[in-house]
Amino acid sequence: MKLMSRRTSISSPSSSFMSATFLVLFLLLITAVLVTRVESKVQINPSFELAVSKKEAAAAELRRSNTRLEEKGRVIIKGNSTIISQNQTFRLGFFATNGESSWYLGIWYASIPTPTYVWVANREKSVADVTQSTLLITEKGKLAIKDSQNSIIWQSTNTEKATDMYLLETGNLVLLSSAGSLVWQSFDHPTDTWLPGMNISVGGSITSWKSLFDPSPGFYSLRLSPTGYNQIELVYNGTIVYWSTGNWTGNAFVNVPEMTIPYIYKFHFLNPYTSKASFGYTEKPLDNGQKPPLSRFHVDPSGQLKQYTWSQQTDYWNMFWSQPEDICRVHGLCGNFGFCKSSLLRPCMCFDGFRPVDCYGWNSGDYSGGCSRESKVLCDQSDWFEEVGVVEFIGAVTESFSAGRSICERSCLANCSCIGLYHDVRTNLCKNLYGELLNLRNLTSDSTNEDILYVRAPRGGTERKNISTLMVLVAGIVGSIAALVLAAVMLMILRKKRKKRKDVDEEDVFPVLNLKVFSYKELHTVTRGFSEKLGHGGFGAVFQGELSDSTLVAVKRLERPGSGEREFRAEVCTIGNIQHVNLVRLRGFCSENSHRLLVYDYMPNGALSLYLRKDGLNLNWDVRFRIAVGTARGIAYLHEECRDCIIHCDIKPENILLDSDYTAKVSDFGLAKLIGRDFSRVLATMRGTWGYVAPEWISGLAITTKADVYSYGMTLLELIGGRRNVEAPASGRNANIGGGGEHGDKWFFPPWAARQIIEGNVAAVVDDRLGGAYKVEEAERVALVAIWCIQDNEEMRPTMGTVVKMLEGVLEVTAPPPPRLIQALVSGESYHGVRKDSSNGVGTGGDGSGDIGESRGGSHSSFGNVSSPMNENANVSIEKFAEETEKDNSSSSQ
Repeated sequence: MKLMSRRTSISSPSSSFMSATFLVLFLLLITAVLVTRVESKVQINPSFELAVSKKEAAAAELRRSNTRLEEKGRVIIKGNSTIISQNQTFRLGFFATNGESSWYLGIWYASIPTPTYVWVANREKSVADVTQSTLLITEKGKLAIKDSQNSIIWQSTNTEKATDMYLLETGNLVLLSSAGSLVWQSFDHPTDTWLPGMNISVGGSITSWKSLFDPSPGFYSLRLSPTGYNQIELVYNGTIVYWSTGNWTGNAFVNVPEMTIPYIYKFHFLNPYTSKASFGYTEKPLDNGQKPPLSRFHVDPSGQLKQYTWSQQTDYWNMFWSQPEDICRVHGLCGNFGFCKSSLLRPCMCFDGFRPVDCYGWNSGDYSGGCSRESKVLCDQSDWFEEVGVVEFIGAVTESFSAGRSICERSCLANCSCIGLYHDVRTNLCKNLYGELLNLRNLTSDSTNEDILYVRAPRGGTERKNISTLMVLVAGIVGSIAALVLAAVMLMILRKKRKKRKDVDEEDVFPVLNLKVFSYKELHTVTRGFSEKLGHGGFGAVFQGELSDSTLVAVKRLERPGSGEREFRAEVCTIGNIQHVNLVRLRGFCSENSHRLLVYDYMPNGALSLYLRKDGLNLNWDVRFRIAVGTARGIAYLHEECRDCIIHCDIKPENILLDSDYTAKVSDFGLAKLIGRDFSRVLATMRGTWGYVAPEWISGLAITTKADVYSYGMTLLELIGGRRNVEAPASGRNANIGGGGEHGDKWFFPPWAARQIIEGNVAAVVDDRLGGAYKVEEAERVALVAIWCIQDNEEMRPTMGTVVKMLEGVLEVTAPPPPRLIQALVSGESYHGVRKDSSNGVGTGGDGSGDIGESRGGSHSSFGNVSSPMNENANVSIEKFAEETEKDNSSSSQ
């Protein structure tokens, strides 16, 4: 047993060792198997690998997306969202002018119902899909427009990085840096509108739209002269100057004497006559402390510079001033072979046998394409010569030789390059024309040129077709029969309808018919085809006519009827029932389709304006006094004795007519309402001066009867002096008058006349042609009444009824105070600009007031709030920027 035990004890260690070894080997084997299985699972499980790769790809895409967002920058406007200035004066957003295929980013007035755009960013390239278009500040700090393809259409030109954008109350769009400094502003990059606070500097320009519906750059620009730096000029195609303000005199430009009236604007000219010159204007509060009206200067697609003021009374832009006064003086307006006639609403027209090259542009107000022959054949031996008249033009080269008219025509027809001819019967001189006919318009009445132009045109005005005579004959007969039958049926139907409508209208509108209803055909015959034109006013042209009983009449053809036929008849009925010895009597009218014509008594002695020229017809004092009193009575009747008060709105010598006994009769009363209250058209006829316009017109205040009183007072001054209020400098004793009335080739008469009258020197104002043959007491009375009528404050002006009593001697006429506007002119208190000091070259205020400085991008206005939900993070402190710009302004206002 012991042996056995020993054995057992001896063998136990061995087996333990073996067991341990086996256990280790077993564990290693298990571990290897497990590892192998795990590795096998990882290698054969593609879904796990895919999940990992998707997660990594998503993270990579997120990183790339963040990068693109950083590149895109911060979106300011998207689609149809807009931004409005702080006081809701201006709005920034995308707009379309004609349909929805072309969209532009622009600024327009938000506070008025009439869409009026003052600035366009991408005027050279529009966007098609506005819903996917954006305005943003890029990562590089530029303001940019991106289209639906994420392409940059337009971007600002700033070199310093911008972080914020603001639309100011001035209409200026500004970009600010992180430090709050200005890095870019829209006022430095204007389009077609010149706003208060905006400066025109050397190298900059304000360029018109291509047409009324196309904001792309047009042909006409307003710029500071790049040579003398001393005047503002209108330029065609960047090269040809066709109008300028004349030299700067220190407080005004030579050819713009209206600037000396210090009512709304402050003009300032920094560093004139130097390459750093900059000209601009600002508005100042009205005398009653109210804000000035909205105002702007606009370079029209027609090439005229126009000044507008918004009237809250009429919800309309009143135009008070435009240059050139004659639209036909705009270079290249009607293009090649286009004839300009300023009396027409559409001033350009094509001759018979010609048609517009660009019909769409022509209908949109862009006439620059001119006219071309209707026939595709450039020339033909069967061409004829259309008489144009005594005209002027440029562009054509002439070839002169002596020959009769027939040889002259044959010579031109033999050369396809010949476009027309002149022929002088007296001298037998022929001039054939080659090249282009630009700026083609009628000569002025004082021209001595008597050459008549004949333009070569295709005969009949249409292209000849290669159609056989038989086919033409058959087609003509069949077509004529069908047309006659159809016309007969339609005529019967129309006559019945028209008779019913006419009976109803005349029964309703004319309970007491005092007027004759003319047909257009009748008046066409009466006026011999509107061939004898008497004149042209703010509402249309006037033609002489003769009725069947040999009675002479004046037929006025309204150019812009503003109402339907029923409304027109009702207004005409009102005018026709107004009867007064000093009002022109309305005899009848025509309201047929789009034709609106009025028939008045004919006034054989014409308008008062004919007698207000030193070289014209003269009126003795008795006639002048009767005209003054009669005109006042007529206006007083309109104001005070009609059932409804009628404000004339256009009192001036052209609308005071004289009958056979030289009795004054006021014309055109009631027409302002008749044509739809288009007051801007009325004012545009006032010879381009504020001379007849009451101050409240300019300020945008409500218009009352006192506006007519002011115009009547200005007319009285012309009647006393026998001259126009604005004309070339007078010779003799009035040539060197003082007081700021003289401005080169234009002279404003009222300032000097008012001073003389107030000082008691009425004799100096009275017309020299009277030779002292006038009643001194009456002359003094008329002169004092005139000054009372032109007081700045309308409450100080008398009513027209009071004016009549003052003129008749019933009421005593006391000495009036000098009108502030007039007094400012004669005492040199008008707002002087900034002139160059010869001693140190520093710009100094002409009046030493120190309140006229350079206007820099909204420095006098509060900043607008960016209200777009896309720009919630646009919070930046701008007090520093405002403070710095105010400091800059104060330093520049010396």
